Amino acid sequence: MQRRKAIQGFNFDKYPFFERDIDPKQRAWIEVNGEAIEKNVRQLRSKLSKSCQFMAVVKADGYGHDAKVVSEYAIKGGASELGVATLKEGIKLRSSGVNNPILVLGNLYTKKDLIIAFKNDLMPTISSLRECLICNNIGKQFGLKYSLHLKVDTGMSRLGFESDKFIQEFEKIKSFENISIEGIYSHLSSADEDNSLDPKSSTQLQRLKFKELLKQINVDSDHNIKIHLANSAGMLLNKDFHFHMVRVGLSMYGYSPLEKIEKNLCLKPALCLKVKVAFIRVIDQGVRVSYGGKFVSSRKTKLAVLSIGYADGVPRNLSGKIKVIFKNKLYPQVGSITMDQMMVDITGSDEIKVGSTVVLLGSEGDKTISPIDWARESNTIPWEILCSFKNRLPRVQVD
Repeated sequence: MQRRKAIQGFNFDKYPFFERDIDPKQRAWIEVNGEAIEKNVRQLRSKLSKSCQFMAVVKADGYGHDAKVVSEYAIKGGASELGVATLKEGIKLRSSGVNNPILVLGNLYTKKDLIIAFKNDLMPTISSLRECLICNNIGKQFGLKYSLHLKVDTGMSRLGFESDKFIQEFEKIKSFENISIEGIYSHLSSADEDNSLDPKSSTQLQRLKFKELLKQINVDSDHNIKIHLANSAGMLLNKDFHFHMVRVGLSMYGYSPLEKIEKNLCLKPALCLKVKVAFIRVIDQGVRVSYGGKFVSSRKTKLAVLSIGYADGVPRNLSGKIKVIFKNKLYPQVGSITMDQMMVDITGSDEIKVGSTVVLLGSEGDKTISPIDWARESNTIPWEILCSFKNRLPRVQVD
């Protein structure tokens, strides 16, 4: 306590440094290339008809890229609408000056939340007659129509009206005078699977079920209602999934969910994860490294300690399975990845110093490490890898 008081009473005028003076690249950071997102959207838009709109899915802070930056460049590239998961995500975009239509893909079910969405001009996803009634009453209360999207479950078993009941309930919903149905949509559960083009696949069956449902409610008679079904994978499968709008996430960020189509796309990853070398040490043969000591050096080994770990979003189960890039060379990560640090075997390198920057995800020279590579090694999906990066990793915009 005395030491704390002494420090607080010290005159630091000669050293006017504050938290805001900390270099965002001091430890570890994510570089976000906005122009790559803009070009990706343009490339993807080129595969759609002129009448088909593009919704940029920017939930989970833009898949870890910074939702504000992603939204700005996606709109430049031709996105007309944005998709978020939560009320707060939508409000944050509104407060940053985004004026495009925003759809909240998650479920809002309380009157309070639906009023907040209404006041911020956010369109909720409606999955039941109950929420429709609440929205209609809110619209009546303010003397305006409440804009929303209706969701139908065609095989995801998550959100949405039950498809066999939707036809009857849609007739009731159309009678509500204070709501405006801006869209009707469903969500594909398995479009990224290899057999999605098979007529008997669950993806094709969902599409047919959705089309039949739309036919029965005669939605084509109302051209103001946007019909949408396709996520990134669905959009890339073929035009049968496009309808009036597509909802694109992963592909916009530079990755294809379909390996067979990936080679035909000119997508550029918009994210690069970099980290500084914090310390270098040399250990002898037979020395255990990190928690558990599962890695034992087979020779005299030079280790670089990197200031990043699972608290930043690097999965611990990737321990000993990944590499880093430095000046177009790959170096293996060794030992268990810890909360805030990891070790890399840099034996033979005289160029890597304390303060050197290495690439964990991204490209340097002709070497590339992708979130898809990490996903394969950790038995997960690239979406999870991208969405795992924590806020303590600064996002640095580069173009």
